[in-house]
Amino acid sequence: MPHQAAIGAHQIRNEYVGPKQPKATNIALPPNTPATFATRPHMLYLDLTWPTPAENLAADEALLDAAEAGDRGETLRFWRAPAHFVVLGHSNRVATEVDAVACAALDIPILRRCSGGGAVLQGPGSLSYALILRIDQHPELETVTRANQFIMSKHATILTNLLGRVTRIQGTTDLAIDERKISGNAQRRRRRFLLFHGTLLLTPELELIAKVLPEPSRMPDYRAKRRHTDFLGRISAPPELLKLAWREAWEAEPSPQVVPDSLIRDLVATKYNLPSWNRKF
Repeated sequence: MPHQAAIGAHQIRNEYVGPKQPKATNIALPPNTPATFATRPHMLYLDLTWPTPAENLAADEALLDAAEAGDRGETLRFWRAPAHFVVLGHSNRVATEVDAVACAALDIPILRRCSGGGAVLQGPGSLSYALILRIDQHPELETVTRANQFIMSKHATILTNLLGRVTRIQGTTDLAIDERKISGNAQRRRRRFLLFHGTLLLTPELELIAKVLPEPSRMPDYRAKRRHTDFLGRISAPPELLKLAWREAWEAEPSPQVVPDSLIRDLVATKYNLPSWNRKF
């Protein structure tokens, strides 16, 4: 299991400090986007990666819990795993969705997230994001299905405009270009806020994915029983440009607001570092 690292002053902060990047082109919103989204307070933006898989998964849930408690508002977070790990969906079974023997041999930890969806391999070749959105002010988010459609349509539009290639919603919460999956996503809901998070595939290590993840027990129709190596694609865009495009589309602005470190520590200690959670099924 990953070592529980200190949180706070020792966080890895991925704020871009290189040469100034060109501003992303204006991103058209999906048709019928409600005016409330254009007039709401600015979303908070975080470009923040913690050292361990457990901390990064806990951070998404902590941001949701803090918003639900009234301590934060809507948030867009980006992060990038410094090392490989497998993350299971909330209800996935280890025995069917991951090759635990191969993971042990390759020293790849297996964790479980708080949201649904299937097992994925996280690592340096992926860019991960999390959205914390307020449900009770926007009818588009009132059900799981409507929230999926609204958010995924927005993200498909971002990528279509940015890449010049048509990006489509496939399955329940996949994004695909030319029938190849380039993003998987999932949702977790509280009463007033929801967490919608996912992964953008930049340079996925397809052969490694094939070693540690069997073919999933449930497949969307568009996959047509293809192997991982024939099914997964990649996004040909620099991560900094993707972040700029997401920030512009969601009107997210950096904020000095304190990150909920104590919640993250508690979730790591009582959940994400424990076999009773990660191997519960």
